[in-house]
Amino acid sequence: MSELTAEIAAQAARLVVEEGLEYGPAKRRAARDLGRGSRRGVHLPDNDAVEDAVREYLAVFCADTQPGELAALRGVAALWMERLAEFRPHVTGAVWRGTATRLSAVHLQLYCDDCKSAEIALLNQGVDYDVGSVPGPRQQPVDVLSVAQWCAALGEPVTVFLTVLDHDDLRGALKSDPQGRTQRGDLAGLRRRIQTDEENAA
Repeated sequence: MSELTAEIAAQAARLVVEEGLEYGPAKRRAARDLGRGSRRGVHLPDNDAVEDAVREYLAVFCADTQPGELAALRGVAALWMERLAEFRPHVTGAVWRGTATRLSAVHLQLYCDDCKSAEIALLNQGVDYDVGSVPGPRQQPVDVLSVAQWCAALGEPVTVFLTVLDHDDLRGALKSDPQGRTQRGDLAGLRRRIQTDEENAA
């Protein structure tokens, strides 16, 4: 990785942690902030490089607060995974990977036989939600339901994004990448990570 790419990764990491940006927008803004946004030949760092930089930033600047904030967000994730267990929920993003802070949202993926069943479940539970969309695994738009969950441990609401996927998309969901890392985990996997964090903190 070039010196410039590393510099962009470090700046993007700061934006991720301090402003809660997702990796893509953080990389593009970092390049602009460094005066490199419109120059040809500038290679943006990949997400793994940004994640490494985020971990370094957290270790230096947030070591006293981030573990507690991560634990609170993982608790919110577990709560919603229990509430929506029938849709085979998986947690992904910073909450799963362990880099979340109080500015992070909780990202859950639901694997449904009927794409509207998750909305019906929320309505039956009396939950207010908004509907958006993102590109899905087949490059077709999929619904994203967003709800606000009060988090007593943080003293503020947390946004929970529920991405509604087809049941068939569950195949291979827990497959590891070449580095042995997984992009998401089920409730049992999340509970294991919570237990490990508690043991390490004891």
